[in-house]
Amino acid sequence: MAETPDDIPRLFQDAWNRKDAHALAGLFSNDADFVNVVGLWWHNRANIERAHHYRLTTFFRNSTISARRIKLRQISEDVAIVHTRWKLSGQLDKAGEALEDRLAIMMFVAERSTTGWIVCAAQNTDIIPGMETNVIRNGEITAVDYRGKE
Repeated sequence: MAETPDDIPRLFQDAWNRKDAHALAGLFSNDADFVNVVGLWWHNRANIERAHHYRLTTFFRNSTISARRIKLRQISEDVAIVHTRWKLSGQLDKAGEALEDRLAIMMFVAERSTTGWIVCAAQNTDIIPGMETNVIRNGEITAVDYRGKE
């Protein structure tokens, strides 16, 4: 549980870097939603924990994330939106080799509870520098840039 909404990214980061899926999921309400970078959608705290435990013990086992920028938008006294720009390092490919760093933006929607701030929804989106959108052709998704094209 976070004392303030802008504590959430740091607490998420700390739990991720310790590979503590239970602590990470503890930031979320029982009925929270989480959408990951490829659109997998987990619908409650238990599923969020299970999904992160699997990832943090496999292809993210050597990874770390670091919050680069945090932007807080207080919707009301009891509701806040927190955007965070991440850097993820140390992800492994299927052969166990380290991959290049990734950048992403995560959005948390949080509400004040009697014990602090809790996340009710989160979505993570990869940043693909220089690209505008994705296209699918022959079942393959590719990031593209339309600017300057006729």
